[in-house]
Amino acid sequence: MKKQGFTLIELMVVIVIMGILAAVAVPKLFGMIAKSKASEIGPAAGEYVKLQDAYVAESGTKVGNWKMIGYNMNNSTSFNYAQADLTAETTKLEGLAKTAAWQATAQAKLNDCKSGSTWTISVAENTTATGSTGSPLVYTPEYSDQTNCDALTPNFLKIGK
Repeated sequence: MKKQGFTLIELMVVIVIMGILAAVAVPKLFGMIAKSKASEIGPAAGEYVKLQDAYVAESGTKVGNWKMIGYNMNNSTSFNYAQADLTAETTKLEGLAKTAAWQATAQAKLNDCKSGSTWTISVAENTTATGSTGSPLVYTPEYSDQTNCDALTPNFLKIGK
């Protein structure tokens, strides 16, 4: 007589293997989901920098707010975007001190990065003869929770450089 099916030990081994795989794979999966949500920060900030540079090149002496430079970033399910401190219709380029001009705020916790963490780009006049981008502006990217958010947006600190 031939027996068909699996023994209890074979089933237990399969369940243990599946448990080990799940214990390893699930945290990796959630980490990748958070990183994919945070990946919108780089392109959004990069677009702002390019539009601001183009506006300054055309106007010559003015730094524009979002409306003037044609930047329109709608809030997403992960981030709220704001114009920060650069709200005047025009700001003179000469003597422009470091001013926050672009900001993204996390709406939810992303891995170890807390809800409410902010990514900010500040602009200032480039007083050196040669900037790395050739722009009359210097961009300073910063985030509030550098320890925990750095892994999600590692290239953010290189924007504008």
